[in-house]
Parts: sequence; structure tokens; C-alpha cells
Amino acid sequence: MENSELEKSKTFIIVEIIEYIPNSVVIKTIIRKTTGNVSAVSFDSGEALSGKISAFDTFIQVIDGQAEVEIDGKSSLLETGQAIIIPAHKSSTIKANVRFKMLSTIIKSGYE
Repeated sequence: MENSELEKSKTFIIVEIIEYIPNSVVIKTIIRKTTGNVSAVSFDSGEALSGKISAFDTFIQVIDGQAEVEIDGKSSLLETGQAIIIPAHKSSTIKANVRFKMLSTIIKSGYE
């Protein structure tokens, strides 16, 4: 997992800052602050992040490919450009039936 942020004041193409790696989930931090973080994530086909529960809402946007997001047993299929909010304290699984890339944004305020 990469923990360094991207260089500030420099333009980039979001889908190009992270690569697909066979049999892996790769996370690239864009911004990490105590109040939240933004990450680009790539999933190779067949990979998943299962049973995750966050104390905060998580905004997920697919930027390449197609993702299956399951929240408390209800599955949604997201195509490139589509997004979903995973509510705080809900069990979620993110699956790659085909490889995909996404942005993940967590804002850690309003839950004090």
C-alpha cells in the first residue's frame, strides 16, 4: 500500500495514476488528512475487499471497468462513471468480476 500523497499543484489523469497488477488490489493515496482521505484503487479480476465496516461514510466512484458493491447483502453493479455511498457502520464487499479502478473518498467529520 502506497502512503505518500500525490504532488500538489500538478495536474494528472486520475485513471493513469494507478496500474493493474495481476492477482492484486492496489491502493494509491491521493490525499490523506486526519479529516479524511481520497485514494485511487485498482482491482484485478477475481479480487475483492470483503466484510469491511467503516466508522464513516465512504464514497466510491468507478473510473475504469465495472465493480460489484455489496452493502448489507444488497448488491449493486457499477459501471465506469457511476458511484455509490457506503454508509458508516454497514458491512460491505467490493468485488472485481472484471478488473476495475475506483476512487474512494472518506470524510471523517459529522460523527464526533
